[in-house]
Amino acid sequence: MKTLFRPTFLTRKPGFRDNGSAVFTGLIEEVGCVRTFEKAVGGARLCIEADIATQDLSEGDSIAVNGVCLTALNVGQGEFSADLSQETLDRSTLDRLSPGSPVNLERAVMPSARLGGHIVQGHVDGRGNFLSAVQSGDFWSVTVAFPPDLARYFVKKGSVAVEGISLTIADLRVSEFDIAVIPKTWQLTNLSSLKPGDEVNLEADIIAKYVERIMSFR
Repeated sequence: MKTLFRPTFLTRKPGFRDNGSAVFTGLIEEVGCVRTFEKAVGGARLCIEADIATQDLSEGDSIAVNGVCLTALNVGQGEFSADLSQETLDRSTLDRLSPGSPVNLERAVMPSARLGGHIVQGHVDGRGNFLSAVQSGDFWSVTVAFPPDLARYFVKKGSVAVEGISLTIADLRVSEFDIAVIPKTWQLTNLSSLKPGDEVNLEADIIAKYVERIMSFR
């Protein structure tokens, strides 16, 4: 399991606003709290309270919310907003949020920065289900079920982003995988707030997707 501590010298480009090329590492910086969630025709608007993630966040910057890449709007003291398209609501679990919901937050980083997790784009591939969390001392073994169409992207000891968290698959079965979670990850993310049956955002390793695409031309 990868550590969640981010080096203090990690570089971020001021005014980085290219949402299409945003890069994340899956190392969660903070668990924020949903202040408001308002649905509208064709989408929704989300307002999130956060202290760390808003310190150098600017209007138009990319930020991952539970692993979903969004554009920060109305950035203020300890809060920011984001608009969600219908596609985002359909594909991810963000449509399940409500005031008070805890959310994992990570600001976009430059590709030249130290990569402590793995390359996470914030482009959620589908929804999985949190099945269980078994404690052993201070550590946890978490089991997540995934949809059949994502099975081909997962390998034992490979990387996966769950709720935006960079994790390593410890064991893999036909429709579910186990991840070993260290104490800091359990404390500093929203994993500890999940209940059996809760949906989670899944993003497969981008390398697996490129390999599949290349092989399709053979």
